[in-house]
Amino acid sequence: MPIACTILRAAVFLRLHIKRFAGKQLGMLQVSNLTYRIAGRLLIDNASVTIPSGAKTGLVGRNGVGKSTLFKLLCGELAVESGSVHMPQKARVGQVAQEAPGTQDTLLEVVLAADTERTALLEEAETAEDAHRIAEIHTRLADIESHSAEARASAILSGLGFTPEQQQEPCANFSGGWRMRVALAALLFSKPDLMLLDEPTNYLDLEGTMCWRTSLRAIRIRLF
Repeated sequence: MPIACTILRAAVFLRLHIKRFAGKQLGMLQVSNLTYRIAGRLLIDNASVTIPSGAKTGLVGRNGVGKSTLFKLLCGELAVESGSVHMPQKARVGQVAQEAPGTQDTLLEVVLAADTERTALLEEAETAEDAHRIAEIHTRLADIESHSAEARASAILSGLGFTPEQQQEPCANFSGGWRMRVALAALLFSKPDLMLLDEPTNYLDLEGTMCWRTSLRAIRIRLF
């Protein structure tokens, strides 16, 4: 069954949210008449839905109907066949892949790197020579509270079950479930405007799932 039917079921759920967010700007994410085929097989058929600002929305369906493909279309990883996907300009989109990272970077480094603006500014500060630009960099770093970044990243990791000692270990030292917690911590740290979660609890045990649910309830981010 093409995913249009699945999106329509999600749209029924969305009607409950539209009244709740009346008076606020709607349409954080708009999908209009979206169609997509893989090897000639119709996967997404003329699907349309609007996700209002502030909504936490679930998309459900059996394996193979196109949920992950839809996420790739939303993120621009795949080109739409027809129709359109619209988000506000400069909206920061965060997502977690179904596979967790397994690098030699420490857990804390992985989480800190998720703030790409801070990382870029710190790198530029090391080589910048123009006095005016240096002042701009340090002003922006202060605006985004770069000085407290490590403490905030550590607090998120602690909330997901990592001790201070574990946070200094390479990510590759941990199993898939624990690495997924690191990926989720990095996503929370990046503070996106819209969060796209594709089966984020795949590698989590019950404790990890409960920690993740608690973290989501504490933030004000649009979820899909």
